Amino acid sequence: MAKAGAPARAVAARRVAPRPASRRGAVVVNAALKAVVFDCDGVILESEDLHRRAYNAAFRKFGVKCGGGQGNVEWDEEFYNVLQNTVGGGKPKMRWYFKRNGWPSSSVLDGRVPANEQEQELVIETLQDWKTDKYQQMIGTGEAEPRPGVLRLMDEAREAGLKLAVCSAATKSSVEFTLKNVLGEGRFQGLDCFLAGDDVDKKKPDPTIYKIAAERLGVKPDECVVVEDSMIGLQAATGAGMRCIITYTPSTRSQSFPGAERIVCDLGLYPPTVTVKELQERRIVQDDRVNFDVTDSGIYFGWN
Repeated sequence: MAKAGAPARAVAARRVAPRPASRRGAVVVNAALKAVVFDCDGVILESEDLHRRAYNAAFRKFGVKCGGGQGNVEWDEEFYNVLQNTVGGGKPKMRWYFKRNGWPSSSVLDGRVPANEQEQELVIETLQDWKTDKYQQMIGTGEAEPRPGVLRLMDEAREAGLKLAVCSAATKSSVEFTLKNVLGEGRFQGLDCFLAGDDVDKKKPDPTIYKIAAERLGVKPDECVVVEDSMIGLQAATGAGMRCIITYTPSTRSQSFPGAERIVCDLGLYPPTVTVKELQERRIVQDDRVNFDVTDSGIYFGWN
């Protein structure tokens, strides 16, 4: 979550029924969609502030201090919003921060600074493991709920015979625990593919995780729609050759999202903002942060 004080209410885009597109476009598009792929943090649940609080708790637990400072490292909301939209994955975030602010002293190494790369990795691994446990405790207490419309869209996709996947940059144990608590055991076990940061060598915005997901689902990348919440995720999805819709969060709302098919504050409950039928027909171009009409989405998608 972002700073206290919600952003101005988004203005829903007016959606005007487009004139009939060519048969070529309609047939190909209606037949194309075979899978819906979700990011986890920021998409399935707004977990940003939970992660930030868990990192700060880890820094306090191990007395993490950079540059000889007296106080423990602490990431405030403003900084974390920038950090998470700059660097994907938890361990890379800490590496990025420590490389720029000096590797810290901590109780992991009895109060001293890492002397080599092996000790640096020990610090990172120890902090990440403890942070993950803390985050799971917070999730387990019911502090997080699915974002509006996520469960509805998942169920719609399953009923339509589409495959479902979740691809997250977070650690596998953390994502698995989160999904089981937020989605429920049944929906989690029903996923056709589940990939986490541990499963790939490169993190988003690198497209590897989505390319592997397509392979495991047995579909082509352009037969997938990805639901993301940030520019990092959008770049990973489009880099893999997949369509992408954005459900932005307070911290990503101001990003431009070039190439996103739809940009909405959430998927919507009732009435829904995004439906499987709309994604199959690929007839709506939308950015609910501005007012605009779509009179022929075929022009946008290059059908004409």
